[in-house]
Amino acid sequence: MDGTEPEGALPQGRPRLSDATLRDSAHMAGVEFRPGDAAAMARLLVRTGVELVEVGMVSGPNSKDADLILATHEAVGPERSMTLVVVRDRRQVATALAEAERLGVRHIMYSIPTSEQHAKLKLGSPSARFLHALAGSAITQAKERGFHVTFSGEDGARTPRERLVPYVTAGFEAGADRFRLAETVACLSPWQMERVIAGLTAIEGSEIEIHSHNMLGMAVANSLAAVRAGAQWISATVGGIGERGGNAPLAELLTALRVVHGDTRFDLSGLTELSRIALGGAGLGEAFQSGPTTPHAFAYELPGQLTHPEAYETLPAELVGNQRELRVRTRLTPALVTWALRESGVLVDVEAFTAWLTERQERDGGPLLDRDAIRKAAIDFQAA
Repeated sequence: MDGTEPEGALPQGRPRLSDATLRDSAHMAGVEFRPGDAAAMARLLVRTGVELVEVGMVSGPNSKDADLILATHEAVGPERSMTLVVVRDRRQVATALAEAERLGVRHIMYSIPTSEQHAKLKLGSPSARFLHALAGSAITQAKERGFHVTFSGEDGARTPRERLVPYVTAGFEAGADRFRLAETVACLSPWQMERVIAGLTAIEGSEIEIHSHNMLGMAVANSLAAVRAGAQWISATVGGIGERGGNAPLAELLTALRVVHGDTRFDLSGLTELSRIALGGAGLGEAFQSGPTTPHAFAYELPGQLTHPEAYETLPAELVGNQRELRVRTRLTPALVTWALRESGVLVDVEAFTAWLTERQERDGGPLLDRDAIRKAAIDFQAA
């Protein structure tokens, strides 16, 4: 590229990325990651271009996420990772920070409820004054210990502007490095998100991150809208897995940045492998995710699509580490069979074999066929 911004470029510049798979997704119901999964995913995330790998949660001594945190530090270093520190009261914050220090954490993220509803539930008081005092104390304690501090507005997307903006302003005045708006309860359209973020980026010296949940299917759109309004960071997860409908899916986000906004900074070749590890570690089936890293993203049952994929694909399968494949049940044609048998060395009467295979599929209930299954069937046909 010649250095000029392509048509469609985000007007506020190119966002930096953090990934919350090893924190948010690890708290998805029933999901457990092993230290080996954490290390492998952290390395791939950093190779992709993710700047911070968010891992684990610390609320006090003997954190149950210690093994994940240490494995991530060993894989990519503590400077490339961030850990959530729970805030409930000032004394609890002190013990949690001591545990974070013991684990070698350098970057912390406070999740502090900002809406009246969440503050009352989790902090015991909906008072804005109490919220400011608690957050200010937590931020000051962390900065005195030398941590880089992101403070998050839990349920921030539903927090009224007149409550949210003064809170974020006070947090930066206390010394915080970054504010994360958490769309804990997905409730905003992209244009609404843009207005909310604009109110935060107008704060002098602010550095803003968006962490959107995908219950309404708009997490990527809302993340890009936040960047349009001046947010510098986007938080995503591999495969979009996470609590409450999941998060902004990393692969869809990165491919949208490339295709729509001409952002070629990221190495997409490990995205499919990332999804395989994350979904395997989560115990989720491949059908959970959508987007370019799924097995069906580049699967076709029409010969024209297989022969001329460039006419149908937003981006090549190889770019995200995926592969193009034939998947068909009963819509078999001689042209499709010819493509499947190409370079296989299997020679059959294609017309007769197609008719035979179609009849068998319809009789047996049509198991899904890929290229290897069709080649094996052709060998069976030869022997029949």
